[in-house]
Amino acid sequence: MRILQLHSNFIVFKPVQKEIAIAEEAEQKENRVEEVVVLFTAIEEGDNAAMAQKAIDDVRAFLGKLKVNRILIYPFAHLSSNLSKPSEALKVIKDMEAYAKEKGIETYRAPFGWNKQFTISIKGHPLAEQARSYAPTPEAKAEGETKKEEEPVSAALKAEDKLQSFWHIILTDGSLVPVEEFKFKGHVNLQKFSQYEIKKARAVTQMPPHVTLMKRLEIADYEAGSDPGNIRWYPKGRMIKSLLEQYVTSRMNAYGAMEVETPIMYDFNHPSLKSYLNRFPARQYVLKSEDKELFLRFAACFGQFLMAHDAQFSYKQMPIKLYELTRYSFRREKSGEVVGLKRLRAFTMPDCHAFCTDLEQAKKEFLTRFNICVEVLSNIGFTKDDYEIAMRFTKGFYDEHKDFIAELAKTFGQPMLAEVWNERFFYFILKWDINFVDNQDKAAALSTDQIDVENAKRYEITYVDEKGEKQYPLILHCSPSGAIERDIYALLEKAYRDQMAGKAPMLPLWLSPTQVRLIPISDKFMDKAEELAKQIASHRIRVDIDDNASTLQKKIREAEQEWVPYIIVIGEKEIESGTLSVRDRELKSQQQNMTADQLIAKVTEKIAGKPFKPLPLPLYISKRPQFHG
Repeated sequence: MRILQLHSNFIVFKPVQKEIAIAEEAEQKENRVEEVVVLFTAIEEGDNAAMAQKAIDDVRAFLGKLKVNRILIYPFAHLSSNLSKPSEALKVIKDMEAYAKEKGIETYRAPFGWNKQFTISIKGHPLAEQARSYAPTPEAKAEGETKKEEEPVSAALKAEDKLQSFWHIILTDGSLVPVEEFKFKGHVNLQKFSQYEIKKARAVTQMPPHVTLMKRLEIADYEAGSDPGNIRWYPKGRMIKSLLEQYVTSRMNAYGAMEVETPIMYDFNHPSLKSYLNRFPARQYVLKSEDKELFLRFAACFGQFLMAHDAQFSYKQMPIKLYELTRYSFRREKSGEVVGLKRLRAFTMPDCHAFCTDLEQAKKEFLTRFNICVEVLSNIGFTKDDYEIAMRFTKGFYDEHKDFIAELAKTFGQPMLAEVWNERFFYFILKWDINFVDNQDKAAALSTDQIDVENAKRYEITYVDEKGEKQYPLILHCSPSGAIERDIYALLEKAYRDQMAGKAPMLPLWLSPTQVRLIPISDKFMDKAEELAKQIASHRIRVDIDDNASTLQKKIREAEQEWVPYIIVIGEKEIESGTLSVRDRELKSQQQNMTADQLIAKVTEKIAGKPFKPLPLPLYISKRPQFHG
């Protein structure tokens, strides 16, 4: 059982849509509770009535400190991926409610099994936000009361929380303005991003919109049979993910990076690796095999650096660029921060390292890669209005290289957030990251690059200079897109934002699982639909046919709910005239008359230069399984 406990001024919630078959009956109206401790509660496999009572006993003890006697039990499955069966979860929730009332607590409960809208105002005192976790044991002890093996945490991660940062805004001329003095008028997203970075509030207290969308669109879902933060990908999602992987890899090939593949696990006690682990702010999975203690990689650095150590190269061949699409990288993120596709424990990371002779070559390469990353995100489907950039460096680096920072700022053309330190703690001297700001005003890094001044020496990576002497290169670490899963998170969050603004939510055309949906009015037009589908598919366009025994309006509605970009109804009129009436989602389903050749030309032009994969599901809708209930 996992509980996020929030002492609140108020919470307003409204049941919107049933998510499961056994959802409780509830009125779809707003409910408001004042001066309340809200218990966002996820019931996990093995939870029982004894644990429910233990949780309420702990809450009751806490209520005395807060001088309040009112709680709201809010079923919230998104705190865990190891959920119990819905029927068992509802029973435990009801046990909590009954026991709380028995103990004299004024108790309210949000309905189980619903997708709900809510607004919450959390009090600002130190005890207002508490997270609790209960293990499935007969005694139902809290995790904090049971002795457990401490997971390894790097020195960098321990120090990161204590590191003092000074926050500024970089203007387009490269000058720094303290964040508290900057006028954010016209830069709402930058203001949200700045607040998020400064507060470092990573925990998620409500379900992000993309989680509902990834399930409803049958893209991805949680996998209860795995560790939290590991995702199952349905056929549509696997296709989208694969296309993004292909695109980023092809762009890195065009950049001149040599693609390699390296192991996913490494010796925890390897001298170079162990030293690097303590310089990288990430938690790792550790496992034992025979006489070795191993860790799962959280980036491609380990394998590429060991490969570079064994390679021989000179200044004439530099910069040397190595690239790997890591499927997968692993990080033991905190459970309260693992949610949807935004922050995972297993993810696909395109990772490109460049080995440079000196700082001047590194700066030149850094700028080239900066432009490539902006281009990559643009081709995926993001504009500069969708994200913000953070630059991170020491005050000394800025003073010495102000002109270079100004060049980067001018290239981007918009103000950027700067995190400045008095002295260097990390292994890099300069880092930037592009961050998507979502519908909860939280941010997630996409593309990133950094100039590493330590690891060449740590791994004994050398090159031969003009004098024939061995030197240590500088290393650039770049992910041109960020984690592939996070790109999909950002695309879905952007689509939801468009929907809230009155636009039709959709994926970029090249990533849409079905690009054209054909709907014959009756079976007698099926031959024509099949003929047209074959013609369209021959031009590398994903097309399918709705042959279900449903009404025409229902078929159109279902195609729209799947975000199909082009919908074509086929009947007598279309066959006789040779002209198709095409519903264009981008134009809010306005109908356009065009021939099949004109439609093919339009779609082909829009997806030009992008990778292609065939339809990930059967051609006929009636032949498809339903993956998400």
